[in-house]
Amino acid sequence: MALIDDLKNAQKEAMRAKDKVRLGTIRMTMAAIKQREIDEQITLEESDILAIITKMVKQRQDAASQFDQAGREDLSANERAEIVVLESFLPQPLTEDELNALIEDAMASTGANGMQDMGKVMGVLKPQVQGRADMGALSGKIKARLNS
Repeated sequence: MALIDDLKNAQKEAMRAKDKVRLGTIRMTMAAIKQREIDEQITLEESDILAIITKMVKQRQDAASQFDQAGREDLSANERAEIVVLESFLPQPLTEDELNALIEDAMASTGANGMQDMGKVMGVLKPQVQGRADMGALSGKIKARLNS
């Protein structure tokens, strides 16, 4: 079943269960997807939807940490509740071993041997790990491998 269908079904279930946080978060996600489809006049693919959800999780993590620093635990708790809902639609995160194996395969397939090949390796890996790994951490791992 497609991710958009999962979101629609979860929205219906949240309405029936009167789960306001889940319903609001799903509606916000659906609105972001629809907005991008309208702006770009395309129908988004699964990887594009995963990218939107991943971005929304990152935004909420940033907001929650800022609320924590400001001593606003109530607002931070709201952000963290939304993170839980959003993460339920993301695929299982990759383990370190899986991630390292994917990096090795990508480096071998592109023939990467220096920092000038960073873009090639990231280009191969991005569709494979979208929504399943932190792209910043992945970039750091690739840089470390290419520099050694």
